[in-house]
Amino acid sequence: MDDSLQISVSKQAKLLKVSRGCYYYRPKPVSASDLKLMRCIDELHLQYPFAGSRMMRDLLNRQGHHIGRRH
Repeated sequence: MDDSLQISVSKQAKLLKVSRGCYYYRPKPVSASDLKLMRCIDELHLQYPFAGSRMMRDLLNRQGHHIGRRH
């Protein structure tokens, strides 16, 4: 989508078959604590590729990351 056009954002979105939210969406930066947690999850996943969400939660809790199944 292009701001310089004379067509409204709504019409551009409709023509491109995307929602207006796609135009206005701005990603939030990932926090340092989330990056650390993701790194731990990656390491555990390499050790236990068969682990599901419950087992992963238990493994993370044992390492001191007190989280639920959905973070």
